[in-house]
Amino acid sequence: MNKWKKVLSVTMVLVMAMLLAACGGASGQAGAEPSEPETLGNGEKLTISQINWAENIAVTNMWKSILEDKGYEVELTVLDMGVTLQALESGALDVCLEIWLPVQDANYYEAFNETVNFSEATWFDNAKVGLVVPTYVEEVNSIEDLNEHKEMFNSEIIGIDHGAGTMDVTEELIQEYGLDFELIASSEPAMIASIASAINDGEAIVSPLWTPHWVFAEYDLKFLEDPKKMYGGVEKIHHATRLGFAEEFPEVSQWFNNWKMTDEEIAELITYVESAEQPIDGAEQWIDENQELIGEWVK
Repeated sequence: MNKWKKVLSVTMVLVMAMLLAACGGASGQAGAEPSEPETLGNGEKLTISQINWAENIAVTNMWKSILEDKGYEVELTVLDMGVTLQALESGALDVCLEIWLPVQDANYYEAFNETVNFSEATWFDNAKVGLVVPTYVEEVNSIEDLNEHKEMFNSEIIGIDHGAGTMDVTEELIQEYGLDFELIASSEPAMIASIASAINDGEAIVSPLWTPHWVFAEYDLKFLEDPKKMYGGVEKIHHATRLGFAEEFPEVSQWFNNWKMTDEEIAELITYVESAEQPIDGAEQWIDENQELIGEWVK
């Protein structure tokens, strides 16, 4: 009897050891799961508009990289501002990262503020818009000087894409100042190319431009005085989302609200993006070098 008791005891010990080992293994695996990096996005798709402006290309690619690192799938869709707001209104687009207020995009705010969510938060608080000329055009320092020297400019203001808020304001400015000028729509790259060509030839050119922008580091340009304040004073840059976005993506919505950049930071980001073979490569390099800053947004 004692012999069978011993055999049974040994058998029970072996069985218990096996069960404990199995439980321990399972417990170890369960315990290892939280140590894996948390993937918030889980492959959820976000669509962000990209407008063909230097700072917009820079920040959209920056956020694409940040969000994809968090597990989201991000599609950048190239649209002009008018179509962007319509797409936000219809729900075909999730996010627009660049809305200038109180002046430049005021017309879009008035038209869509009930059907699109315009953020109260701003990511850049020191923007400026105005007409610029090369600094060597000494005869012209104010918008009020333009008519007197219109032949110098072929009576043309070389602008950006049709539908941009700044173009609408410039059209109003031409009427308000009684300028004998025609506003020529093109694109930001085409406008910058025209400025570069004029400066290389020592000629005069006038265009609507804004800060932050890398072109001021490349060429000597000056803002013309705007006595009627048609372009406003300091502009702030907001973002906009489709209705319901904040409820569906509360963490991303909070990250956008946390987002703040200085003149130096946005200028450096634009430089990295402009100098890279692909915009996303420049954005990723800048992100790698600014992890502490990004950590303040994505928390």
